[in-house]
Amino acid sequence: MCYAPNAQPLPSRLGRFVCLALLATASLLSSCSDDNDDPAAPPVTLPEKITVPQAALHPEGIQYDEANKRFIVSSRTRGRLGTVQDDSTYTAFPDDPRLVSTVGLNLDATRNRLLAAVSDNGANASRTTPATLRKLAALAIFNPTTGSLTSYIDLGGLRPGLNHFANDIAVDAQGNCYITDSLSPIIYKVDAQGTATVFLEDPRLSGGTGFGLNGIVFHPDGYLLVAKSNDGTLFKVPLSNPTGFTTVTIAQSLVGADGLLLLDPQTLLVVSGSQSTVFRLATTTAWVSASATGSFATGAVSPTTITRRASDAYVLYPYQSTAPRFAIVRAKF
Repeated sequence: MCYAPNAQPLPSRLGRFVCLALLATASLLSSCSDDNDDPAAPPVTLPEKITVPQAALHPEGIQYDEANKRFIVSSRTRGRLGTVQDDSTYTAFPDDPRLVSTVGLNLDATRNRLLAAVSDNGANASRTTPATLRKLAALAIFNPTTGSLTSYIDLGGLRPGLNHFANDIAVDAQGNCYITDSLSPIIYKVDAQGTATVFLEDPRLSGGTGFGLNGIVFHPDGYLLVAKSNDGTLFKVPLSNPTGFTTVTIAQSLVGADGLLLLDPQTLLVVSGSQSTVFRLATTTAWVSASATGSFATGAVSPTTITRRASDAYVLYPYQSTAPRFAIVRAKF
């Protein structure tokens, strides 16, 4: 039986009624109070800079793995790939002796594969050989979850008499891969079945005695945007007619152009290592021409490339090849 304060006992039926009513009211008030008092979910705070204490790793490529909430980086000095958490924890993928130097990466999440360009410019002293030095160009395909190597495709053998350095990778809507060669004026194509061909070969793509083709991205309107490091040229290459490629008109110097990131169909980020800057370009002419609309100065760290994380972009600072660390930094324009 329920009792009111300082009152006589109520008849049992009325008492039960009052008791139930009080309990219901208390429950409702408690529920309302809980709803009002529950704090909102705290916003996710992205790190401004992740410094990774891995000596002499010298990563060249980076991708953000949204499914597993981690970055994936390559290594010119060790070859094997690895992952980086926001707390700076580095975990190496399984190794393979064919991975002399891994360079550009492309995480093709739609097809559950991680693509890496493999080369040899002598940076990995333990694996370079006379047969591979400036001759190796390959595409390695990994399972992005386990890190296991599932396929290895030779590219340099398509042009055995030339020097090679496979650098960066783009993937089109059908799953075809396009790989730049920095020491030969070539863009390779590897189709969804793993067949490699020369997609485009033209002397205008040459870097002379330096690095030529470097960063590459696929545009959803059916063409590639490709940067040439030695002079900063940006090319537009139609997939349906690659020999009809054109030069994008830009007033801003892009000398030293390395990694590219297409933020949206009209906005491209270009990392220039030699200028220690990430340039933001915009177009209103479908990349017939473009203009610089912002920049992010990295300091004297020779950044290499950039990756998207949600609506943000993160730049890779490899530092020197013997440095005790590398860093991943949020770009701000």
